[in-house]
Amino acid sequence: MNKKRVHLSLYIIIPSIFTGIEIIAIIVTYQLTSYYLKRDIEPLLEMIWLGIATSMLTFFCNFMILRMIMNPIYKFVKTAEKYPIITQATMNSDVTTVTENIDHVQRVLDQVTTVLGKMEASELFPEIIGQSRTMRGIFGQIIKVAPTDATVLIMGESGTGKELIATSLYEHSLRNSKPFIKINCVAIPEGLLESELFGHEKGAFTGAVAQKKGKFEMADGGTIFLDEIGDMPQATQAKLLRVLQEKEFERVGGAQQIRVDVRFITATNKNLPEMIKAGEFREDLYYRLNVFALTLPPLRERREDIPFLIDHFLEKSKNELAISSRAMQVLLGYNWPGNIRELKNVTERAAVFAEKTIEPSHFPAALTGGTSIWSEGKGGDGDRTLDERLEEIERGMIIEAINRAGGVQARAAQMLCINPRSLWHRIKKYGIDVSTLKKLQNM
Repeated sequence: MNKKRVHLSLYIIIPSIFTGIEIIAIIVTYQLTSYYLKRDIEPLLEMIWLGIATSMLTFFCNFMILRMIMNPIYKFVKTAEKYPIITQATMNSDVTTVTENIDHVQRVLDQVTTVLGKMEASELFPEIIGQSRTMRGIFGQIIKVAPTDATVLIMGESGTGKELIATSLYEHSLRNSKPFIKINCVAIPEGLLESELFGHEKGAFTGAVAQKKGKFEMADGGTIFLDEIGDMPQATQAKLLRVLQEKEFERVGGAQQIRVDVRFITATNKNLPEMIKAGEFREDLYYRLNVFALTLPPLRERREDIPFLIDHFLEKSKNELAISSRAMQVLLGYNWPGNIRELKNVTERAAVFAEKTIEPSHFPAALTGGTSIWSEGKGGDGDRTLDERLEEIERGMIIEAINRAGGVQARAAQMLCINPRSLWHRIKKYGIDVSTLKKLQNM
């Protein structure tokens, strides 16, 4: 016969224990007081001893409960600190033992959570390069909405990877064994878009020599991805709204109602609410599409992902290339209006010019603020003055020292044999992002 187990929360057990101790103390106090008062005896000494006994019992219960709860945590933290990736994040702590400071425990647990989150991101989304907290948040939303049939609207600047996100939504959905049809609304001429989406009957228009199935029919049972939905003509928007509402449509030139079971994913780099105000996009269609919205961050808001993206792009290069710390700082400091697409373009072109190590001179002048191999058409330093070259060397030395010091500026100043205030002025002068360098140290 199986025994039933009753699980009680610690939030109930612990308060119940101390409430019980308090009730017992009250009852014993009352009984002792009544006993001694009936005999005209002052119970002061007995009350003192009772108070001491109650305090000791309370302390003992507290100690045992905390030990029961905290011991597994301390053991876990000590084990976790043996791994280099965790030790690196906590090595600057002044705490000698875990029990001396609960903040140290919190830092280790936070780091473990971050590492596990990155591992999960790499495991579940191998095609998407991104381990920043922002991207892990996006991955969490994908996992939640992918198994549903909810319509998803992906928003973000051009080049942020909206198509990759749409593909991940499909791959983690329950329809991943069914068709996944992609269509770019801006790449198809306006006159042909309806035929592409809905299909057409023979003779529907000049050149329609045979019946053709549209993308919606091809995606039946699966998923359709409509990219650049903001560029869809308004006449087509009205017909798309009907498909979303009724799950049926007619081919161009046809009269037969065709029903489909399709999950919709759409994407745009435009501000649809502003387009609605300008009368360029249907409001009712917007609310049908915006059931679940995913907003992708621009690359400038997830700079900690840049080194991983660069490594990914360089892996495709025929030559084994490294990137210097100065070059990395240039890439981290740029705002990337073209986002990941622009970073890929810059990295791949730099890889063509570089022999072993990518340097700032291999980047376009827009990134470095000066001349480059791209603009000169040859190697070398171009027309830079001696002061400019010395500044570049000094900037590189500062970045290297900060990296070696683990982001601690005082230690970096010692390595460079200058005072911390002088280092701070130079960091400000060259626009060096110390916080980003620190994050890279913990990756």
